[in-house]
Amino acid sequence: MNFELGPLKPEPFMLALGLALFFLVLWILGHGLFPRIERITAERREATEGRTLRAEAVRAEAEAARDAGRHEPARARLRAARIRQEYAERGAAAVTAAREEATRERSRLVTAAHARIAADQTEVTNRLRRDVGDLAVALAGRVAGEPVHGVAADRRTVDRFFGSL
Repeated sequence: MNFELGPLKPEPFMLALGLALFFLVLWILGHGLFPRIERITAERREATEGRTLRAEAVRAEAEAARDAGRHEPARARLRAARIRQEYAERGAAAVTAAREEATRERSRLVTAAHARIAADQTEVTNRLRRDVGDLAVALAGRVAGEPVHGVAADRRTVDRFFGSL
């Protein structure tokens, strides 16, 4: 074997030994060091990308909680508005019922008061006529100088006078 390698002119034994050692180093690197480098690189990538994925998952969960938090006050305001509306309607119904009850009670009281006033007026009128009649008879007796009770009672003069009014 005669190789022309230029001015270097290596010896074939050294060339074969160099190639054998080169392939031995490549084999050691390929079976020992490169897989370890790949494994460490993969672990680092997994750690980095895994944390990124976990961070994305946490971010998505936080956004979901934030969205739920945004919708919760709106739902609470809607519920509060419904409750206010319901109690406003209940209050209006209670006010209407109270007004109707008060109107009925007022009508009953007014009717009772009118009846009482009419009865009192009749009683007062009768008492006033009796008192005025007694005073008129007493005054007539003083003017005449003698008692006129008996004459006024026999003739019913006071009753006829008030009857003519």
